Amino acid sequence: MAAMIIDGKRLAERIRADTRQQVKIMASEGHRPKLAAIIVGEPAAGMVYARSQARQCADMGIEYELVQTPSTCGTGCICEQIDRLNRDDSVTGIMLHLPLPPQIDAPSVQYRIDPYKDVEGVNPANIGMVFYGRPIIAPCTALAVVELIKETGMQLRGANAVVVGQGAIVGLPISVFLLQQFATVTGCHVATRDLAAHTRQADLLVVAVGKAGLIGAEHVKPGAVVIDVGINRVQTIGGDGKAVSKTVGDVDCDAVCRVASAVTPVPGGVGPVTVAMLLRNTVEATRKQLARRRGTNPQSTTGQSSCAASLNL
Repeated sequence: MAAMIIDGKRLAERIRADTRQQVKIMASEGHRPKLAAIIVGEPAAGMVYARSQARQCADMGIEYELVQTPSTCGTGCICEQIDRLNRDDSVTGIMLHLPLPPQIDAPSVQYRIDPYKDVEGVNPANIGMVFYGRPIIAPCTALAVVELIKETGMQLRGANAVVVGQGAIVGLPISVFLLQQFATVTGCHVATRDLAAHTRQADLLVVAVGKAGLIGAEHVKPGAVVIDVGINRVQTIGGDGKAVSKTVGDVDCDAVCRVASAVTPVPGGVGPVTVAMLLRNTVEATRKQLARRRGTNPQSTTGQSSCAASLNL
């Protein structure tokens, strides 16, 4: 029986609808979220994404500012822009378009973002709080994975979960989230021996490596749920014999669909949900900044409502 294809686009629309309603409530109280995105130079893919962000923010009622800097801009220049946005109370969310040019120290500029404005959840303060189950703003890709797992109806308590790829922004936070739901988690990485021996034990397999076709049917336990976070551009030969570039994940979806019970496609899976979670994080960040200005605890249960709902906390 073919696997269920988890429709990330449909889930993303539901998340956006909820976010849109939250923004309307804030607007009625005299507040409006604002997302500022920093981009270095004019990379083609980055500019396409920026235009898409602007459209989605307008649809949500979120203000959007694209901060463009020259391609020759260095770490100090980016830090100055982030400091300016940190001081600007009208800006409630800040993100950086990646990848950055090699002359910029990416971790340094990411760490510069105010943790309460860090809508991507990449500041060490936000990553660290994930381990305590009290994130300020959780990493949006990891949140997207949690939402996609929930779509399958899978019960995580007691399940065997394998996360392939242990990066600080995606793999590690996902592993922690799953542990907090009482799954038994195995973390695999570049030094793992006999990867298939581990992945074949997984009721839930999450792959976030960035290597096209890494996971085939031989890696998957029959009936497993497979979440593919990878995004890779590959060249294939079209029917006319010409090279065609397309986006694929880390999972050989056609092969794995014959074994798994549910699989996320690439594109159309984790990607659109991540963007929707970024916008939801912008609203969450606004809520917590307002609480901080009022002198109330931004980490209270009420202040964490959206993130807590995602993590079932």
